Amino acid sequence: MDVTAKTDFIGKDSPASSERPAIFTRPTAKTGIVSWLTTVDHKRIGLLYGISALFFFLVGGAEALLIRLQLAVPNNTLLSAHTYNEMFTMHATTMIFLAVMPLSAAFFNYIMPLQIGARDVAFPRLNGFAYWLFLAGAIILNVGWFIKSGVPDVGWFGYAPLTSKAFSNTFATDISTDLWVMGLQVLGVSSVIGSLNFIVTIFNLRAPGMTMMRLPVFTWMTLFTAFMIVLSFPAITIALVGLMMDRQFGANFFEVSSGGLPILWQHLFWVFGHPEVYILILPAMGIISEILPCFSRKPLFGYPIVVFSGAVIGTLGFGVWSHHMFTTGMGTVATAAFALATMTIAVPTGVKIFNWIGTIWGGQLHMRTPMMFALGFVWTFMIGGFSGVMHAAAPADAQQQDSYFVVAHFHYVLIGGSLFALLAGIHYWFPLIFGRKVSELWGKLSFWMIFIGFNVTFFPMHFLGLNGMPRRTFTYDGNMGWNSANLIATIGAIILGIGIAVYFSVMIYTYYRGQRVGRDPWQARTLEWALPNPPPEYNFAVIPTIHARDAYWYEKQHRAEIATENAEHGRAEQAHGGIHMPSQSWFPFFTAMSILAGSLFFADHNFKGAICAGVCIVVFAYLWAWEGPGGYHIHLDKDGNEIPENKGSHSAH
Repeated sequence: MDVTAKTDFIGKDSPASSERPAIFTRPTAKTGIVSWLTTVDHKRIGLLYGISALFFFLVGGAEALLIRLQLAVPNNTLLSAHTYNEMFTMHATTMIFLAVMPLSAAFFNYIMPLQIGARDVAFPRLNGFAYWLFLAGAIILNVGWFIKSGVPDVGWFGYAPLTSKAFSNTFATDISTDLWVMGLQVLGVSSVIGSLNFIVTIFNLRAPGMTMMRLPVFTWMTLFTAFMIVLSFPAITIALVGLMMDRQFGANFFEVSSGGLPILWQHLFWVFGHPEVYILILPAMGIISEILPCFSRKPLFGYPIVVFSGAVIGTLGFGVWSHHMFTTGMGTVATAAFALATMTIAVPTGVKIFNWIGTIWGGQLHMRTPMMFALGFVWTFMIGGFSGVMHAAAPADAQQQDSYFVVAHFHYVLIGGSLFALLAGIHYWFPLIFGRKVSELWGKLSFWMIFIGFNVTFFPMHFLGLNGMPRRTFTYDGNMGWNSANLIATIGAIILGIGIAVYFSVMIYTYYRGQRVGRDPWQARTLEWALPNPPPEYNFAVIPTIHARDAYWYEKQHRAEIATENAEHGRAEQAHGGIHMPSQSWFPFFTAMSILAGSLFFADHNFKGAICAGVCIVVFAYLWAWEGPGGYHIHLDKDGNEIPENKGSHSAH
């Protein structure tokens, strides 16, 4: 396998010229703002997801810091009760939907196609549309900061009846909850579209020889996550549509005064909400399963078990939603069933942890910064897992429900688990994406600050919860015995915030001035590292043939055999005719922006504006369909370099 074979590409015009004529000329800008607005390149879209997610991660982190500052001392007046409610609502919504999920999507977009030897995702324009829809949803959720209504203050769970019209003047003022509903629906559509694209890509665009049991674990976790999104998001969509009907048209799905059922909201929400936990965690598990073998210089221990345990987690994740509702009075049988199911899901999770330990056991450990973050993930996730098993016991859960013990648990699982893995992934793939390597000194300094700050912040919350401090309270009396733990947690949050600031500063510095590195600086195992850094637009000059699991590691150990095989099978001939690439398009952007406008009008009860936006959506979608196939060819010379455009390397259509 030689994915950058120095092959003569014989230029040919794109076949698009003989196919259905395009109504509009497709944009061709390769630099500047237009190139980003119209891009269909999975790597650029991955970068857009990543930059957006990191921005919102900072926003959500600032909201969290304000929450902790408010609780640092008793009877604090830094925030009012209303503002505090807005903060914890937007903090959770932002971190889950605008930071962690899209940061995982950034890795899915950038890394997954490279790992399976694909040129791009299956539907490039749809991929761009998913990103612009995500951005539209993010804007809708945050537009409340800039208007009189403000942002919602109903919690990320949006329990009825807090979201009903009856409470609009007290809690969910004016249109803030309507914006929240519309924003989540748009984000849901974006996630489902992106997930379907990933599923089709993984099943259909794998390189020859890349069997399912040779897939990198990160790609496996991408696949499981995509299926979970497709299967779980319809539940929350149904709930949000019902809530929207209640608020906009006076329906009675959740309106208590009219016979609606608040408990129905909880069921629909948690049918989505608990799989969502694993939607956030499975990508992190995939990243860790790539980093630990790389820096242990060993294959992943028990690869099939790790893969199948991921499938089991994904399946069981749908069967435990009601453990969030033990205190709602579901009855003995239902409570016992969901308690057992919740305990069961600890088994495949524990299997993964044992496999990770087995991977590093006896390995030649290279304690680089990505490895440090990966081990930090294992530590924090184990602590969160232990307290999760405690929640599975219904009597214990009844005591811990809505206390700070729960806050400690899910931050160790969701933020400690996901955050450390995602930060590890950024460190790990940074040299591939930008061709520069982060300083080990500054990288490890940021790790220790984040690790110490995180544990100092959230570990005391276990004791706060056991001592009875309720969550979602904006202040407390000084005689409750919670003062010291709250002050320590706030100090930890400040350390954590400084650590995050150092991390981002180091990344920005590295992007401009960091040490340049060559190909494969980590001596990695998976296919993406076979590419130059940063990877070219077309990914692979010649689509590789895969001979084994850990494809690039195998290729490095068997270069002579693979070169002989390529020569015998005439691999170079396969590249003749050039590399066909998809054309850029304006319509994903225009269509998504029309949906943004329509959602804002609808939330503001401006139905005429919403209808006009709806007409625009239909028109742009129709023109998108008639845009034509497009596509152009890239030609390489005998040294593998792209021939300049003025010599006919690009044939845009």
